[in-house]
Amino acid sequence: MYYILAVVISFALVYASVPYVQKLALRTGFVDIPNQRKIHKDPIPLLGGLAIYGGFIVTAAIFVHRAPEFWGITLGGGIIFLLGIVDDFYKTRKQDLPAWPKFIVQIIAACVLPIFGVSIQGINVPFMHAFIVFPTWLRVVTTMVWVVGITNMMNFLDGVDGLAAGIAAISGTTLFFIAIIKGHHAMALLSIILIGSSLGFLRHNFHPARIFMGDAGATFIGYVLAAIAVGGAFKSATLVSVLIPVLALGVPIMDTFYVIFRRFRENRPIYVADKGHTFHHLMSSGLSQKQTVTFLYLLGICFSLVSIVILLVGNGLR
Repeated sequence: MYYILAVVISFALVYASVPYVQKLALRTGFVDIPNQRKIHKDPIPLLGGLAIYGGFIVTAAIFVHRAPEFWGITLGGGIIFLLGIVDDFYKTRKQDLPAWPKFIVQIIAACVLPIFGVSIQGINVPFMHAFIVFPTWLRVVTTMVWVVGITNMMNFLDGVDGLAAGIAAISGTTLFFIAIIKGHHAMALLSIILIGSSLGFLRHNFHPARIFMGDAGATFIGYVLAAIAVGGAFKSATLVSVLIPVLALGVPIMDTFYVIFRRFRENRPIYVADKGHTFHHLMSSGLSQKQTVTFLYLLGICFSLVSIVILLVGNGLR
């Protein structure tokens, strides 16, 4: 009942607040201006991340406020959200926030999590029945690399109506089941709350989108997914089960590695946006926005099912 109530409340809060956020964005000129690399033709409100952040934090405060992980995600996620708002503001003025300041702030936000116990503790070595405990500095570094990476990967994926929110819900569902199987109650609750928040926003964001989540929403979702993966699946993984959270977030990871490879091959900076993502290529091959998003949803579900199978098989072998 806790899980059902949590997903319903988070869905309702985000779904109900989006129209008000949309009006605020239009009234203040907080809109995404079309350019040569964007798909939409008209200015679209860019403040959807506010609804996602508010709905998630309020619901999590009700259900998970006693867990230290909640405070780590709230503080670090708040830093990421505020950075995203600043970045989105620059975009409304047809400017880009420099990459390095964003990267530094993301590192700071990622380093907040280990303070509250959300970190990769070490790794189980198969056949040796030994658990290698990471020193503190390595816990922080590995957690930081994972969190910053997934935060940006989710942001890269936010280029087609409904894609980022839908993939977040699929990945969140996978992480929910992983947390349940591993007995991480707080992470399971945070996962289900993120699912509700994502689906509540998706109702307004699916093609044709009436509002965008912006960098504030996409990076916040990425940050939360990365933190849940660390706390629920990655904290003390075996060499094989490292694949579980990676596959759970398979679509954004696959898209990012494809983009990085292509930009390296073309000798271009990896942080400069273009129309070379997987969804761009799917659309240029003739698929519509809805068909492209549906295909990537199905791919995400396949990745997630494989992730859960690996976890179940691994538990069975023990």
